[in-house]
Amino acid sequence: MAIGLGSGILFSYPQIATICGLQGVIVYAFSSSLPILIFGWLGPIIRRKCPEGFVLTEWTRQRYGIITAIYLSILTLITLFLYMVAELSALQQIINALTGLDGLPALVVEAVFTAVYTSAGGFRISFITDNIQGAMVLGLIVLAVITVGVETHIDPSLVESTGLLHASLLGWQLLYILPVAILTNDFFISGFWMRTFASKTDRDLVIGTSLATVAITIILSLVGITGLLAAWTGAWPGDPPSDGSIAFFLLLGQLPNWVVGVVLCMTVCLSTAAYDSFVSAMVSTGSNDFFRNKLNIWIIRIVVPLVSIPVIIVALKSPSILNIYLISDLLSASSVPVLIIGLSDKCYWWRGFEVVVGGLGGLLTVFIFGTIYYGDASLGAGLLILQEGLYADDWSVFGAFVAAPIGGLLFALAAFLLRVAVQWGYARSKGVPFTALDKPVWLDGSADFYTGPSSIAPVSGEDSAIHNGESSEEQRGIVGEDAVEIGHKRHSPVKGTFF
Repeated sequence: MAIGLGSGILFSYPQIATICGLQGVIVYAFSSSLPILIFGWLGPIIRRKCPEGFVLTEWTRQRYGIITAIYLSILTLITLFLYMVAELSALQQIINALTGLDGLPALVVEAVFTAVYTSAGGFRISFITDNIQGAMVLGLIVLAVITVGVETHIDPSLVESTGLLHASLLGWQLLYILPVAILTNDFFISGFWMRTFASKTDRDLVIGTSLATVAITIILSLVGITGLLAAWTGAWPGDPPSDGSIAFFLLLGQLPNWVVGVVLCMTVCLSTAAYDSFVSAMVSTGSNDFFRNKLNIWIIRIVVPLVSIPVIIVALKSPSILNIYLISDLLSASSVPVLIIGLSDKCYWWRGFEVVVGGLGGLLTVFIFGTIYYGDASLGAGLLILQEGLYADDWSVFGAFVAAPIGGLLFALAAFLLRVAVQWGYARSKGVPFTALDKPVWLDGSADFYTGPSSIAPVSGEDSAIHNGESSEEQRGIVGEDAVEIGHKRHSPVKGTFF
């Protein structure tokens, strides 16, 4: 639940309510919560395949090789960076909307405060703040429901005139766009994978994801409905008309000042708890994927606060929270479908080459689609960053999220055929065996691909980097009983290959 919520929800969900009405709220809430169940389903599979890992990139390195792992790491870091930007950008706008003050000092204070306790406590401290965040979210919801119910008054004539109870074209488009965007993007959120690997048992993981799904559905639905209430009470759009992204705060303007103050405090706690998870995930991913957890702990502690500097700079120039999310969504929609093919043992012939070509090809397909749709290459390039936002009154965004996964899969298939053809031609010309489609040894029983079951949680993130002086087994996780013994010897997983 901690990763699935942040202060940005106070902008994006009421905004979608003012545009797509109740239909948009329902679709957005379920699209955000149901994908969390995927970690309860795929998590045990990946934990068995890579029990010493703690992020998805570690399984990617094992399955596809180092080149693909670095490629995925870069995409993961970009996604985490964008989420950190969205979080601080949301906080800045919240401070400004509720108090009229400049939000920059609040951004700096949050970034510095978060960096201090995160660098000192590592990823474990993030679990503690998650609990605080959960309590704050529940308090915020209870307080808001009671005060809004008592203090606001709905104008019945506005309920029908606003048309927010009616279905719309964009609302139907969102039935496809949001599930694809959010489901694939969750794969790039390292915080989800850290908690997946940290679960004691698969049963605990299923319980955790199920409870989070229910809680997030309820919370996001209530937050989204504030957009409807703002419209029905006349608080939005106001005079002069205001953007739907601040509908929640326009509604708060009808409440007593003490309620606004309490909501502000809880929102800052909510933002801080979400932000520290992103910071931990970014540093952990970088430390593991690029330096193999060999960095000195003091380097880690220095890097943590430095990460926030470019985030603050970009956040000050990024007013649209939803657009920030959508940019990372297109990246994931292109790459994740071709990546997860490797989870099936039947697709043992799938290589890292196909994953990288497919992911980049998906983005190229979006550009091609945009160029054809608009008849202009510059507008086609603009579709890659969704310049018009999610709420463009046409089929451009819908087409982009169709083009990204389908184009990625088609490019990946073409890359597979090309690779096999080249390897076959090379084998024929050199008179050597053609092995591109042979089953690897870990499938024919002569060796084992896995290193053991996933019953014990590995050390993760900065915490693994902290134990720099320990042995590799202690540093990467608790192996012991988890290690597979073949002929009384421990075997490492068979390394994946790019070609």
